[in-house]
Amino acid sequence: MTQKKPRLIGSLRRSQVITTYGPGAFVDLPDCSIVVASLDTWRPQAKQDSVIKEDRLAAKLQGMLGLTAPPLLCAPPSEEGGAPFPKGVRPRYVAARRFPTWFVVQAEDRSASRNQESARRLVQLRELDPRGRFEGRKVVATRFVRACPNGHVDDIDWRWFVHKGERCPRALWLVERGTAGDLSDLSVRCDCGRSRQMGEAADRGSNALGPCPGSRPWMGKHAREQCEHRSRLLIRTATNSYFPQIVRVLSIPQKKAAIDREVERLWTLFQFTQSFAQLALFAQNPDVARLCSKYGEADLLEAIQRKKAGPSAQQSGKQLEVNAFLTAPVGYGESVPPNDEFHACVLPESDWKTGAPLATNLDRLDKVVQAHRIREVSALAGFTRLDAEMPDIHGEFEAGAVRAELAPDPSWLPAVENRGEGIFLSLRPNAVRTWLDRPAVRKRVAALKRGYRLWLEKRKDKHPSFPGGAYILLHTLSHLLMQSVAIRCGYPATAIRERIYLTDEAYGILLYTASPDAEGTLGGLVQQASGIGRHLERALRAGALCSSDPICAQHSPEDELEERWLQGAACHNCSLIAETSCEMRNEYLDRALVVPTLSIRNAAFFEAPE
Repeated sequence: MTQKKPRLIGSLRRSQVITTYGPGAFVDLPDCSIVVASLDTWRPQAKQDSVIKEDRLAAKLQGMLGLTAPPLLCAPPSEEGGAPFPKGVRPRYVAARRFPTWFVVQAEDRSASRNQESARRLVQLRELDPRGRFEGRKVVATRFVRACPNGHVDDIDWRWFVHKGERCPRALWLVERGTAGDLSDLSVRCDCGRSRQMGEAADRGSNALGPCPGSRPWMGKHAREQCEHRSRLLIRTATNSYFPQIVRVLSIPQKKAAIDREVERLWTLFQFTQSFAQLALFAQNPDVARLCSKYGEADLLEAIQRKKAGPSAQQSGKQLEVNAFLTAPVGYGESVPPNDEFHACVLPESDWKTGAPLATNLDRLDKVVQAHRIREVSALAGFTRLDAEMPDIHGEFEAGAVRAELAPDPSWLPAVENRGEGIFLSLRPNAVRTWLDRPAVRKRVAALKRGYRLWLEKRKDKHPSFPGGAYILLHTLSHLLMQSVAIRCGYPATAIRERIYLTDEAYGILLYTASPDAEGTLGGLVQQASGIGRHLERALRAGALCSSDPICAQHSPEDELEERWLQGAACHNCSLIAETSCEMRNEYLDRALVVPTLSIRNAAFFEAPE
């Protein structure tokens, strides 16, 4: 049986393509197992309405992936709203390739069984008949493959594994003792008499599976690259088989976007312009004269310099977003939104500075903002296996971060846009800085940092630097507030997400919901802004006493037995939420920095509720 050409799998929700079924992901179908193929097999000749415009995200992805031009952002193929690609252009679905190419025969061979063992043949794809069977018997793809942290994946060389580097053409058997399915009960046996335990393949200290061949089957059978890692055992259906790297931004209207587009259109004229004198040389050009009259020479020259500086000179994604929230007008947003992508208003203090047990706690809040309209654009940039690559506190993946490519030279990336609403609140910068200088806070942050260093030693990889006490404060407070808001806003807790903003002059939290339909803008979340005092009271009460105390409150991030090095006083009963809602995978959390706990009373930013 020969390897089939890339086949097409059925309709998927576009958000699923981004989060779960991107290129390189494994999918089990009723009749076979596949790996989602690279983007070049999808042939994205998109219609205009399936192209998602978000220049800031495209520029960020260009620098992150080292591309020569900003990638096109396209909605993945889906049947939800009709064909996103022109009629007649293949494929209209997500393309995939068959993987793995080793199979287990679904019939126990009693003649090969002994000592209460069950033995099943291991066969290759080429040994199957045109119906996909082996000697008339059904087969299923083996669940064991080999992979490396760079995202490479390949079939296990079973003959090499059993014979420890030697070769033997005889039949192989997967032998199982008992019914537990544990690796210690599994072994691979050859008809020559050689046998080897599967537990040896799982030993990370050994080289039982050999060096990583650098295979990328989602790009094709012969798509390989150099790799310095050893192969590690991977179960295809395990949660560590695919970690997507998703980059998200909120669409923020740019006041200078119109003049920037004009400069881009006339760039052949402006690319060598550096001064007013040089700009005056083009004054006879009707287009240049119109721009000078409309915007002024100073703004036009500033736009030219901005274009020359490139995306790297622009503000980071979160910096631009937090500035938009903090500079929003004061009001209630009752008027028609001037911009459907972003509409936010600062709630007057008289509307939210009530209902808290201690006025001093509310005094530590700076602003509360109602985000009536939010547009979030998410794009899939790559993926890893075995270990997830974490972004930094600004949501940025490093340019040199480990990731597997979605295509050899991607000119487009799958993206989705969601619309919704949210609440933004910020802490007073002076209060945060004063709190960070307290000896008890420095001592607690130092303990958290030592736990972070132990985690780094365990991972033995390069990762973003320690985020600091201010981020852990904001992150934990965000989780506690989210649980209170979710009970009363009408949205399920899994539908609410967070974005943490930490700059030199701003310490903010955004709790928001976004979806591709009307569910994202029902108004229930925005209305909770006026009751932020009551939500803060409930959050502090929940954080002060966990149902797992005193065990939770006494947890130390330096405890090498528990291996929860990135968490202080935090557990599933108090601070942990669904990982789809958290921007840091439930890491960097500590209730002791938010509110006094049973174990630590003097390192909290807020006072204990009455």
